[in-house]
Parts: sequence; C-alpha cells; structure tokens
Amino acid sequence: MIKTKKRLMILSAFIALTVCACGTAIREENDMETNNSSEEIIATSDNTGEVNKEVNDDLSSFAAGIKTEDEESNSDTEFVLNDEIEERCPAIYETKRADVSYGEFTHDTYYSETCQMERGYSILLPADYSVDKKYPVLYLLHGIFGDEYSFSNDGSNKIKEITGNMAADGLIEETIVVCPNMFATSDPEQKPGFDSISVLPYDNFINDLVNDLMPHIEGKYSVLTGRENTYLAGFSMGGRETIFITLKRPELFGYVCAISAAPGIVPTKDSFMSHEGQISESEMRFEDGATEPDVFIICCGTRDSVVGTYPKQYHELLEANGAEHIWYEINGADHDNNAIKSGLFNLFKQIANGKNMSNAENGGLQ
Repeated sequence: MIKTKKRLMILSAFIALTVCACGTAIREENDMETNNSSEEIIATSDNTGEVNKEVNDDLSSFAAGIKTEDEESNSDTEFVLNDEIEERCPAIYETKRADVSYGEFTHDTYYSETCQMERGYSILLPADYSVDKKYPVLYLLHGIFGDEYSFSNDGSNKIKEITGNMAADGLIEETIVVCPNMFATSDPEQKPGFDSISVLPYDNFINDLVNDLMPHIEGKYSVLTGRENTYLAGFSMGGRETIFITLKRPELFGYVCAISAAPGIVPTKDSFMSHEGQISESEMRFEDGATEPDVFIICCGTRDSVVGTYPKQYHELLEANGAEHIWYEINGADHDNNAIKSGLFNLFKQIANGKNMSNAENGGLQ
C-alpha cells in the first residue's frame, strides 16, 4: 500500500478549523491563511504534487463522506466468496438491478434514559420485511456534524444497493440497518464543536447505544439477537467511536468495521485541538479473556485529506498491543464514499464468508 504524507494549505480559517476538528493527521506543520473570498481546502502530496480534489465547506462531507463520481467498472466480474479483502466495492453490488427489490429508509424515535430525551434514528428495513422472520442488525454511525439522516439522505454510499444485492445473491441474510444520531447529549442546546467538551457527547454514545437504542430496536423490530447477528460500523467520528465501543464491549458485536476513523481515542494533539483521549495507548486492546469480534476491520483511503494517518496509527497501536484485527488501505481514496462503500462491502463479505464457513462446519452449507 502507498504511504502518503500530506499537508493542508488552508485558505479559510473557519474551514481549516473544521478539517482539524475531524482529525487531520498530517504530521507536518500547517500554514494558515485567511482569505474571505475563498472557502476551500486544497490537499497536496509530497510525492504526487497537488491532489485534484477540492473540499468545500459542506459539513455533510464530514458526516457521510465526500461524494465522488461513480467509477467505470466491469459489472460482469465474477465474485468469489472468500476471506480476502477487496479495496473497491464491485460494481455488481453497488449498482441497482431491475430484478432486486430494495428497502427504503424510514425515521423513528426512542426514549433515551442516557440523554433524558426522545432521540431519532433512521432505519432501513428489507423490502419484504415481515414480523414472521428475524433479521440481523447493523448499527451504522455517522461522522462529526452528522445526525440520523446523514446516511439515509445520501445515496452515494450505496447502502441500500450493497445490502440488497448481496442478500439477493444469497451471500448474506436480509439485514436491518440502523443509523442513529451519535451526538448523545442531555442538553438539547448543545451542538458539536471543535474542542474537547463539544465532542464528549460522541464518547457518551456507547451508553446510549447499549442501554437505550439496542434494547429499543430489539423490542420493536423482528431482529435476531446475539453477537453473531449484531454488527457495528462507523465512518470518521463514527469510526472512532466504533473502535472505542468495540474495545469496551466486544462481546456485543460479531462483525465490526471502522472506516476512516477520526483521532481522539488516545491522547493526541493536532494543529488546532488537543484530544484528551478516552483511553491510554496501552489500553488500545481487548481485556484479557474478552470475547472478541469474529471480524474487526479498520480501513482508510491512502489520500484521506481529513483524518490522514490516524487510522493507521490506531492499527499500529492495536497491533503492538496484540489486538487481532484486519487493516487495509483503499488506494487513491479520500475521506469519501469510495472508502465507505469499500468498508461496508468488506464487512458484509466477511460476514458472508464467516457464516458460510460456519454452515459448512455444521453440515449445512447451502
């Protein structure tokens, strides 16, 4: 994989602050220049020169990824089910098919004892959802400045297509996808921000998820319970919390994927913000005797202009501390929907392979 060092030339003080707060992991010093007439970030690479990507001040790109144009791909490529990671989601799984019915996102609420208020979530049910059938559940966490609509309103991440197509091909079971609001605050006036106090509600989400949201979902919908049927994934800030939640409650989730994870799990400092950290570097591991996920993936684009090398640093800490996981990079991907599609596809591919192997061992291979 290519290890790319980037530096950000900041043309707007406000936008520079936004990027740093999401976790820019560039190790070189950043030059900041205020320009009232320009609100864009241009990422450059020491090896390749200027990257042809401009990120504007649309904060949704930090919540659900920078949108990119669909790439040309051979949709007829044969798919082979194995445990190998594929950098890009195959076109056959991110493209709508005429013979497949896809579910639609709807919105609902639950009462959070953790936050002492009613909170919302978007939920994707299979097209033929029935209370007579039970389904596994994926909890999918957005990035900073996002909410429960970040993924449901962004079709570029192909969530409906990936889950629908893989289920239609018999690779995975039809799956419910839950997209919560990860900003778990008890103060309705509090907003996300660029300091250690303003990001604390993201760290608090572990309590809301485990104590409030998951029991609500399991009580209201026809879901399969147990870690083998409960999945967790997140992007950017959601990736950060996915790693943290997995380390703290690994017995709850059988399959996990952290995509382009933001900094802040361990103490660190970037050019604009000090991250106090949730745990120490030595604690970036599973506790002795813990039931670990069957699959724990961490991935990031090689040209990520927002979180830079922080995901790789998490990988190196986990590796040094003996925490088993899968690490891979998406060559050429930014903090974008290509990274998200890749992570989701590989998560479901690992689920398909794991359950297929389990069925084979039990004499029930289909």
